[in-house]
Amino acid sequence: MRFLIISHSKHKQRRDTFYGYTPYVREMNLWLKHVDEVEIVAPKINDTISNIDTAYQHNNLTFNQVSFIEFTSFKKTIISLLSLPRIIFTLFRAIKNADHIHLRCPGNIGLLGCLVQVFFPQKIKTAKYAGNWDPKSKQPISYRIQKWILSSRLLTRNIQVLVYGDWKNQTKNIKPFFTASFYNSEIELPTERHYDDKLNFVFIGSLVKGKRPLLAIKIIEKLSKESKQVSLELYGDGILKAELEHYIARKKLERIITIKGNKKKDEIKNALKSAHFLLLPSKSEGWPKAVAEAMFFGVIPITTKISCLPFMLDTEKRGILIEPVINNAVDNINTYLEDKNRLKLISESASNWSHNYTLDTFEAEIVKLLKHS
Repeated sequence: MRFLIISHSKHKQRRDTFYGYTPYVREMNLWLKHVDEVEIVAPKINDTISNIDTAYQHNNLTFNQVSFIEFTSFKKTIISLLSLPRIIFTLFRAIKNADHIHLRCPGNIGLLGCLVQVFFPQKIKTAKYAGNWDPKSKQPISYRIQKWILSSRLLTRNIQVLVYGDWKNQTKNIKPFFTASFYNSEIELPTERHYDDKLNFVFIGSLVKGKRPLLAIKIIEKLSKESKQVSLELYGDGILKAELEHYIARKKLERIITIKGNKKKDEIKNALKSAHFLLLPSKSEGWPKAVAEAMFFGVIPITTKISCLPFMLDTEKRGILIEPVINNAVDNINTYLEDKNRLKLISESASNWSHNYTLDTFEAEIVKLLKHS
C-alpha cells in the first residue's frame, strides 16, 4: 500500500531522515508500521533538531516539500497566492499515485488537500481532525470550511474522519476517536498522593495565548496569597516565555513558579508522577494529550469547559472544570481542596479511565482503519 500524508506540520531534515513534532510523528509512526510505501506532502524548515522533534520510522519514505501558506501579512499573502498552483499540482499528482490518502487537519495545506481530494472520490481516505470539532465553537473560516467539506458525503467519499468527542447530528463520515501517549506496559499504580500538604501543579503545553499560561500562573499566585502551599512547574516553550518570566520576577514568584521549557517524555513522566494537579486553562483543544497523560498517572486535570474535555473529565468525576476567570477558578478549586477524600476518588477515576486509551489500543484501531484500503 502506498500511503500519502498531507500535512501543514513543519518538518526538518537531517541527512536522509525527516523529523517532526514528536506527538504527531509518534502517532504517524504507528500508521507507517502497516504500510509499504510512504509519501509526505508538507512544508520543511531548516531549523536544527530539538527536544520536541522525532524521526519518522520507515524504510521507503518520500518527502515532497511544499511552501508554507500564510496570510498574516501582505507580503506573505502574495507569496502564498503565487505558490498555490504548484502546491495544488503536487497534491493532485500525489493523490493520483496513492492507495490511501491521510489528511491532517485543520491547517492550510490540509484545506488544499480537502479541496483536491474531491476530484478522487474512489480513493480510500482518512482524515485526522486534531482541533476542536464542537459544532458550536467559534473557529476561523478556514477551519469551518474544512469541517464542512469533510462532513459532506457528496463532496468527500470513501473517508473516515477521526474527530475528538462524540457529537450529535454528524454524518456517517465522522468517527469519534482518541489519541494516546503510553503503552499498556507503562501502566502502573499511581503514586499515593496526600492533599493536605504542599500541592504541586504542572502546566504542559506551548507558551502561547491559546493555552493561557499566564492565567495558570495567576491562579497559583492567588492560591498562594490565600496561604495555600502550592507550586507550579510549566513545561513547554513559546513566544510568551519572556513575558511570563518577567511577570514571575516582577511578582517575586520564583520560589513557587518555575518555567522548565521543553523536556523529553521521561522527564515529563517523572514530573507527572509527583504532581497533584495539571492546570491547563486553554481557549481551544482537540484531544489534549497533556490532560490524558496527566490522568494516566493519577494527576487531577483542571481545565476549561471546551471541546471534548467535559467528556474526558466526565463532568468533574475525573477532574475539575473551571471558567477562565481567576476568582471563579480559584473559588472552584478551593471547593475541591476542602474534600480530600473526593480528590483521591477523582485521581483514581482519572487514572482508571485513561488506562483504556493506550498506544496498544490506538494502534489496533489504526489497523482496522487501514484494512479498508
